[in-house]
Amino acid sequence: MADSWVNSAERIGADLHLELTGPGGRRAALIQALREAVRGGRLPPGTRLPPYRSLAADLGVARNTVADAYAELVAEGWLTARQGSGTRVALGIAGPTRHAGRTPPKAPPRARGPRHDLRQGTPDASAFPRAAWGTSYRRALQQAPHDAFGPGDPAGRRELREALAEYLARARGVRAEPDRIVICSGFAHALRLLAASGVLRGPLAVEEYGLGFHRDLLAGAGVRTVALPLDEDGARVEELGRERAVLLTPAHQFPTGGPLHASRRAAVIERVRARGGVLLEDDYDGEFRYDRKPLGAVQGLAPEHVIYIGSVSKSLSPALRLGWMVLPERQVAEVLAAKGEREGWASVLDQLSLADFLLCGAYDRHVRRMRQHYRGRRDRLVAALAERAPRIGVTGVAAGLHAVLRLPPGTEASAVKAAVWQGVALDGLSAFRHPAALTPPVDGLVVGYATPAEHAYGAALEALCGVLPPG
Repeated sequence: MADSWVNSAERIGADLHLELTGPGGRRAALIQALREAVRGGRLPPGTRLPPYRSLAADLGVARNTVADAYAELVAEGWLTARQGSGTRVALGIAGPTRHAGRTPPKAPPRARGPRHDLRQGTPDASAFPRAAWGTSYRRALQQAPHDAFGPGDPAGRRELREALAEYLARARGVRAEPDRIVICSGFAHALRLLAASGVLRGPLAVEEYGLGFHRDLLAGAGVRTVALPLDEDGARVEELGRERAVLLTPAHQFPTGGPLHASRRAAVIERVRARGGVLLEDDYDGEFRYDRKPLGAVQGLAPEHVIYIGSVSKSLSPALRLGWMVLPERQVAEVLAAKGEREGWASVLDQLSLADFLLCGAYDRHVRRMRQHYRGRRDRLVAALAERAPRIGVTGVAAGLHAVLRLPPGTEASAVKAAVWQGVALDGLSAFRHPAALTPPVDGLVVGYATPAEHAYGAALEALCGVLPPG
């Protein structure tokens, strides 16, 4: 063979590419290839080379050819050979010379992150239940059937869908059968699948405040969004036009806060049912409520006209990339067709771990613990504002992981700028406003209280109060 790759797995862990070319036979070609690999830096000092037998088999040469090549390079000082340590690249061998004749360029300075991260949307990463999750993961791995390591089901593992059907019915009032649940990688992935499947046909009504990322995602998929006004009772669904599809956050409006009023829940169901349409229910922060009784999901009122979407991004971690849709029966096949037979699905082992985590009660215990943790965070925020900035209104704090600070008119931009200067990361309320919203804008700050580490939270609140406008 003129060209060969050494991929020996016997007693070493490195792959080695060698080109045996040039005059002088195989021994000379091997010696030259090894010299070039060392000289070029591909074999750094101390690297262990394959045993004679393995390299000879991979290159298709005699074992003695490799032994002679190694011996010559040892004699020349390129390699060292010791009993029990094998043959290695000698220490002190100079690698490739770069930037010869001039001073190497300095690496650009690394951008410093904010000192205090008060952005919404992420849980307390330090509170991830490592021990309990590890127990579920090990149990799931040990008990996983052989087919779990095969191609898989586009709908997701049956074990997780059954566990979710039980949990969502019990905790959120969702009417879900496993066959109507499709596992996805989170809310954004769900939106992509719904747009690609054709479920979202025509314009989509959305709340006038929400994540711009989601609006951009929908626009990129050809779905036009129409802004729906908000007030203290949530989305003003009576303002719906001819849209057949609506996206709402009924449990806790994002980001302004507050649940959708019961009369409006009934009204939006009546509208989508009459038009043969669908309501997309983003169950945002449905599990984290502090000062009110739990509200069940709207999906329980009309399972054939609501697509319920949830995830573990807030309750556990966005790093898990696990979410789910509970679909009307008629739309399951459409969504699975859009997902495809070889979609980049969520990890099967993570799915099985979450199923175990739900069934053994660890998820319920974690949510209850975090509900108390975040309520304490919220109370500290409210108390700090009452003391340091009593004229700043605070809303949206009955549930969720963030609060909205209402500012005097015309002060939002300066407050956001002051926060940047002081190393405080947060968002202005205007950043979430739909470009086509018709109601007058309101100045405010969206402050997440879940992200900072516990030891840094007091300093973060102090810095926040320092950037708020007076009076």
